[in-house]
Amino acid sequence: MNQTRTFLILAWLMVATLLWMEWNRDKDAAPEAAASAEQAEARGAAVPGSDAGTGTGAGTAAVPTAPDLPAEAESASAAVPGMQAPAPAAAGDQSVTVTTDVLRLTLSRGNVIDAALQGYPQTRDEDSSPVKLLDTDPARFYAAQSGWVSQANPAPDHESGFVPEGAERAYRLTEGGDAVDVPFVWRGADGVTIRRTVTVRRGSYAIDVQDTVVNEGARPWQGFVYRQLMRVPPQVKRGMTNPESFSFSGATWYSGDEGYGRRTFGDFADDGPLNLQARESWIAILQHHFFTAWIPEPDAETTISLHVDGPRHLIREVGPGLNVAPGQQASTEARLWVGPKLVQQIQAQDVRGLDRAVDYSRFSLFAFVGEWLFWLLDKLHDLFKNWGWSIVGLVLLVKLAMYPLSAAQYKSMARMRKFQPRIAQLKERYGDDRQKFQMAMMELYKKEKINPVGGCLPILLQMPIFFALYWVLLESVELRHAPWMLWIQDLTARDPWFILPVINIAVMWATQKLSPMTGMDPMQQRMMQLMPVVFGAVMIFFPAGLVLYWVTNGALGLAQQWWFIRKYSEPAAKQA
Repeated sequence: MNQTRTFLILAWLMVATLLWMEWNRDKDAAPEAAASAEQAEARGAAVPGSDAGTGTGAGTAAVPTAPDLPAEAESASAAVPGMQAPAPAAAGDQSVTVTTDVLRLTLSRGNVIDAALQGYPQTRDEDSSPVKLLDTDPARFYAAQSGWVSQANPAPDHESGFVPEGAERAYRLTEGGDAVDVPFVWRGADGVTIRRTVTVRRGSYAIDVQDTVVNEGARPWQGFVYRQLMRVPPQVKRGMTNPESFSFSGATWYSGDEGYGRRTFGDFADDGPLNLQARESWIAILQHHFFTAWIPEPDAETTISLHVDGPRHLIREVGPGLNVAPGQQASTEARLWVGPKLVQQIQAQDVRGLDRAVDYSRFSLFAFVGEWLFWLLDKLHDLFKNWGWSIVGLVLLVKLAMYPLSAAQYKSMARMRKFQPRIAQLKERYGDDRQKFQMAMMELYKKEKINPVGGCLPILLQMPIFFALYWVLLESVELRHAPWMLWIQDLTARDPWFILPVINIAVMWATQKLSPMTGMDPMQQRMMQLMPVVFGAVMIFFPAGLVLYWVTNGALGLAQQWWFIRKYSEPAAKQA
């Protein structure tokens, strides 16, 4: 196998992989609301009695018993109220707004029902409204909810119970303040009070939620907390020109024992029920660039489950359970993440496995390479202050790391060009006897110490980098709307004027002209001549940052190849 044929095979492999990714993306597309309802009804996955479409009804869904409840509670059929949205606030249960430097929240009944991300406009337009991650609109419903259930005692759920404590209904982070505390309270008839404090901090997308059970009654109080994320799957415009359609959209979870799991919205019902006993856990709903997650205390024992009812999809975590004696109190805490997939802030949470929310790929190799690529890009961005130049710097580092292999590759190609006249003579001598021609050519390679597969390894090593960078550029919110220069004002979108793809075609065409086509028949040569056009057409719709990487990589490779041809081929040609 010679250099050109190796490149041809790998190039077509890349195209096939990209086509497979496109097919797989369409297969995992979120179902329409009606289809979801039919699946839920057919498989019995719906929460009984709830009317998710209208947000009314009083149905309940059975929930696994919390692992650390007393034995008498384990036999109880504890139930979480159905999957409806909280009803409009009544006079005694008004909504509360909270505004910080990064979030604008609306809370009702102790739940976050609306969240706008102040620093992330929906488009690059100056008057663009911020991204709304949580929403009360029935067509785009998305909420983070939490409540309590108990076998024998009254308890507040996410639909009713918690009311604001105090008269204030609008909280704002003061200029010198670091945090805002929003108090809620539920008072039971048996002397039990549960106080919920929602704390939002400056510059943080992690919201602290603490529930404190105070038992001033005469009997022990038992119950367990549940936390859930409920969403109507977004209807994403499909197509190669929309990067959002390639990103994972669905629920994910993590358990210290079972590791990372995920399920697209379309697979909620198809892949069967989930009933996972977990510790060191979290649950989340992911979308392009943003996500929400409930993160309980590390030592909390919980049960993770999935539910679907009509258009609404839900991931729930139940636990821990509390047993509070008379005159005592106990607390449980959790963090609610509502925001972008910022790698550094996610790592700062110090939560095992939470970095998987930045979903570089479902394939472990690409995910691992993607994490290192972003780390390098982030360090380069600290130096250049521009993500486009950081990508160029990344290419330079990769080229330097692979220079020994690349040098051997280009040296081998240059030597093959030197012996093209002799190979042409062999082809003329043996005519149509390809077996003898191949044997004679291999003898020549052996005699002249030419390695015809010397270029395979550098190309193979760059393939994981290319695909991992593809996911990094799609997934990294840090690059969202990030400009490079001149006409490239968004590295995660396609080149609006197709200038980089045209340059890429020109670079590939020049590289192909310098590459020896030794031993190739006319059909293979024509296929090689078409490769720049095929690749250029495929990359027209790729993110501009990815095409920038490929153009820079190809231009440097072309320069290296030209230099080694001058160094190793021309003296030999003069001697001939």
